[in-house]
Amino acid sequence: MLIVTGSVEARPDTIDRILELGLAHVQRSRLEPGCILHSIHRDVENELRVVFIEQWEDTKALEDHFHVPASREFVRQASALAFRPPEMSIFHAEVALIGNPAAEKRRD
Repeated sequence: MLIVTGSVEARPDTIDRILELGLAHVQRSRLEPGCILHSIHRDVENELRVVFIEQWEDTKALEDHFHVPASREFVRQASALAFRPPEMSIFHAEVALIGNPAAEKRRD
């Protein structure tokens, strides 16, 4: 599984548009093959920062997502509206069973 975290910091005059674009992007992305989770959050310590959390089944699913024209357009538009360039990190992960009741239920 891949976990992606990303964020974009808006300018005060662009936050509403970034939130609108971001919400449409996550709703569209959730329908893509291999998408386990795609969510948007507003940073409670910085009201101009929007955070994205994603989970993808595998590298192919994430690469396919990056090639969707609407995904590329979202990044282009959000970057143009941002105070500074967006940030993104990608992590390869596996579910840890130790002390994770939710994972243990999935195993049963």
